Amino acid sequence: MKSFMKEFRDFVMRGNVMDMAIGVIIGAAFGNIVTALTENIINPMINGIGGTEVGGMVKIYGGQYINYGAFITAVINFIIMAFVLFLLLKGFNKMLSAGKKKKDEGPAPKTDEAILLEEIRDLLKKEAKKK
Repeated sequence: MKSFMKEFRDFVMRGNVMDMAIGVIIGAAFGNIVTALTENIINPMINGIGGTEVGGMVKIYGGQYINYGAFITAVINFIIMAFVLFLLLKGFNKMLSAGKKKKDEGPAPKTDEAILLEEIRDLLKKEAKKK
């Protein structure tokens, strides 16, 4: 039993497990912030502009309701979360690529104009040496 507990402790204390746990906790807190933003700021703005209520329900058979307002709020939350995660990932990738040097691909192939200009330069040098 001691080796099982030691193995479990080693598993939990590995860096990637701890990082994942911290990420989940921060993600849940961020989700609450996005929900509060949507319900308290964005939905009232939509209600004021469009004159419709985002938090509405439709009564259907048997006393049941379709809560379309909650669905719209969830969609808005998802879009905000996806956009923020996109921006974070884009910034993270940019930060990672900034540290890497670009591979030296060697000199670019010479164009016809570059070859012609080199020939002209070489002829001018020969002419200058003759004088």
